[in-house]
Amino acid sequence: MKVYKPEWQCTFSVNDGAEERASWKERIAWRIREFADKLDGGGRTLKVQYTVYPLVSRQEIDNCLGKGFEVTQSLLTQLAHQAACEDVMRDAKAELYQQSRPQ
Repeated sequence: MKVYKPEWQCTFSVNDGAEERASWKERIAWRIREFADKLDGGGRTLKVQYTVYPLVSRQEIDNCLGKGFEVTQSLLTQLAHQAACEDVMRDAKAELYQQSRPQ
């Protein structure tokens, strides 16, 4: 009886700037990205690198990345909601947030 063993590999990384050991080409590319962020105003450039084996289609990878950013949007919305609630509580019940001073 033959035993089948599936094998796969996936690496994933996200960078928001050049690493110390980056080549001069990569450092220039990041400078251009930083300049573009300043021109756009309010954005942030991220570089997503991945290796998937066995190969999957670009459409499948894009679908996974899209779902990941949907989760990110949801998490950021939750954080904003929590911060807004805390701001209201700090205003309404400031005494709860005052630092107690040691005697």
